[in-house]
Amino acid sequence: MKIAALLSGGKDSLYASYIAMQYGWEITHAVTIKPEKLSWMYHTENIDFVEPIAESMGIPLIERHTVAEKEDELEDLKIALEGMDIDGVISGAIASEYQRTRIEKICHELGIKSFTPLWHKNGELLLREMVGAGFEIAIVAVAAEGLGEEWLGRIIDSKCIDELSRLNKKYRVNISGEGGEYETFVLDCPLYAKKLIVEKAEKEWERGRGTLGIKKVRMEDK
Repeated sequence: MKIAALLSGGKDSLYASYIAMQYGWEITHAVTIKPEKLSWMYHTENIDFVEPIAESMGIPLIERHTVAEKEDELEDLKIALEGMDIDGVISGAIASEYQRTRIEKICHELGIKSFTPLWHKNGELLLREMVGAGFEIAIVAVAAEGLGEEWLGRIIDSKCIDELSRLNKKYRVNISGEGGEYETFVLDCPLYAKKLIVEKAEKEWERGRGTLGIKKVRMEDK
């Protein structure tokens, strides 16, 4: 099975790709859509650093910009996938019907399959599976009650997951970040030949939300 992986650099898209690898599927391409503004379909945090991720995975990266208008961003994904010798596309959709159904629509038009192995999985269980599989996941954006500036740059581990679980009970924070509570960037995982080291990053904080903007990374042997 040959598939293209829709990658944002975040935990869900890369863990979905890891599951594909466990199935024995061949990931032939990474595909990244870069929105020019806030998008319902695509992530924007540190999207420029998918390139070293694809390099570490040893696969070519297909990038396409989009103005992030509802129908245009679908057409841009279709254009990015056209002509690929693949059987399907894998994505990290967990709960967004908007995202999942639109990817399925594009795949149907292209005559390929859409795979969403994380769909409706328990968020806490997924995080623990990721950590157990060797994923090093940094939190790079927060926007929720209980998630202060100190969370920016934090690596998700068992203690972090326990805290997210408590915040879920107290403030209804989605443990997976599916409501936009937080965004992530994967520094290392079994898909990488080399891990990523952040050499320069800048924090921004305003009115209860913030980002960790990555400015420079380097690859390091494991």
